[in-house]
Amino acid sequence: MKKRLIALMICLAMVMMPMLAACGGGSSDGGDSGEAEGKMKVGLITLHDENSTYDNNFLASFQESCDKMGVEAVIKKNVPEGQECYDAAGEMVDDGCKLIFSDSFGHQGFMLQAAKDNPDVQFVSCTGDNALVAGVDNYHNAFASIYEGRYLAGVAAGMKLNEIKEAGNLKGDTPKMGYVGAFTYAEVVSGYTSFYLGAKSVCPDVTMDVTFTGSWYDETAEKEGANKLIQGGCDLISQHADSMGAPTACEEAGIPDVSYNGSTKSAAPNTYIISSKINWSPFYEYAIAAVQNGEAIDTNWTGTLDTDSVQLTELNEDVAAEGTAAKLEEVEAGLKDGSIHVFDTSTFTVEGKHLDSYLADVEADEAYEHETEVISDGYFHESEFRSAPYFDIQIDGINLLDTNFG
Repeated sequence: MKKRLIALMICLAMVMMPMLAACGGGSSDGGDSGEAEGKMKVGLITLHDENSTYDNNFLASFQESCDKMGVEAVIKKNVPEGQECYDAAGEMVDDGCKLIFSDSFGHQGFMLQAAKDNPDVQFVSCTGDNALVAGVDNYHNAFASIYEGRYLAGVAAGMKLNEIKEAGNLKGDTPKMGYVGAFTYAEVVSGYTSFYLGAKSVCPDVTMDVTFTGSWYDETAEKEGANKLIQGGCDLISQHADSMGAPTACEEAGIPDVSYNGSTKSAAPNTYIISSKINWSPFYEYAIAAVQNGEAIDTNWTGTLDTDSVQLTELNEDVAAEGTAAKLEEVEAGLKDGSIHVFDTSTFTVEGKHLDSYLADVEADEAYEHETEVISDGYFHESEFRSAPYFDIQIDGINLLDTNFG
C-alpha cells in the first residue's frame, strides 16, 4: 500500500511540473520575472518613468515588442545619466540579458563602457551619436527622422495660425509661435527648426520664440517657460521637453498647443491639436530579431516615415483648423516621395542668405569639428550620415530668448 502511494505521488508530480513551468509572464523592473528558462532576456534602461511622455513612449513600445518577439522584458526606470546607468547595465548582464537598450542621450558614455566590458552582449544607446567613432562591434546608436514628424506637426500649427489670423484674433500684427526646449543640443535645434519650417510652409509670415529649461523633465520650468512665451505674445506653443508643464499652461491660458511624444488630449482637450512621436517598435523588433538570428545590428539605424518609425497622433478635430487632415496627408506623401524636403535651403535664410554649403559635426568626436558636407541637391541631408540629428544652424525667423542654464 505504501509503495503504491509513493508511486502515485511521483506520477502526480510528473504531471504537475510542466503545468507549473508554463505559469508566469510579464516584465520585471530589474530582476527575475519568473519566465521559463531559455527565453531570451532583453533590457531597457530609462531616464524617467511613465510620468514622462518621452520615457513612456519608449516603455510602451518596448513591452509590446518584447511580447510580440517572444522575449522577456527586463526594465529599469529612473536611471540617471551617470554611473547608475553603467551599474544598471551590469545588473542586466548578470541577469542574463543579451540585448540592452537605453533611452537617453546622456546614458551613452556609460552604455559604451558597458559594451566594452561585456563583448558578448549587444548594447544600443537610442538617440546617441558616438557609435560611429567608438569602433565597438557590440555598441550601436538608433534614432528616427523625427524632423519629418515635427515638420508635419508644424504644418498643423501653421494651419491653426492661419485660422486665428483670419478670425482677427492674433495677439500681434503677425503670427508668432513659442517653443519650450530642453537643451541647445542639435537634436533640439533640428526639432524646433523643422517644426518652424513646417508652419512657415503654410503660414509664411510666422515667427517663433524659443526658451530653454536646461532639463529634459522639469514640469515647473516647462510650465513657466510656456507661460513666459504666452505672456510674450505667442499665439501657439510647442515643445521639446517631456512633462505636462507646457500643455497644462496652454490649457489654462486657452492657447493652442502641439505636443511631442504622445497625445496630451486628456489633459488639454480644448487646446491640444496633434503630436509627433517616434515609434520605436520597428527598431526594437529589428534588433531583437538580429540577436535571435545571430546577425549584426546596424551601427547607426535610422527609422523613417516608410518604416512607420515616425508617426503623428490622432488629430484633435475639435481644435485643429478645418482642412488640416487633408493637408497633412498631402505633405506626408510629398515627404515620402521626395518632392518635399524638410530642410530645403530655398525655404530659409541665415543672416539673410540662402545656404549652398554646410559642414556638420557628424562624427561627434572629442574634437567637435564640423567635418562633413551635408548640403547637396538643394537641401540639408539630416540624419543620413548619422542617425542622431546634426542640424545645428540658427535660421532667420527664430528668436532664442535664452541659452544660459544649468
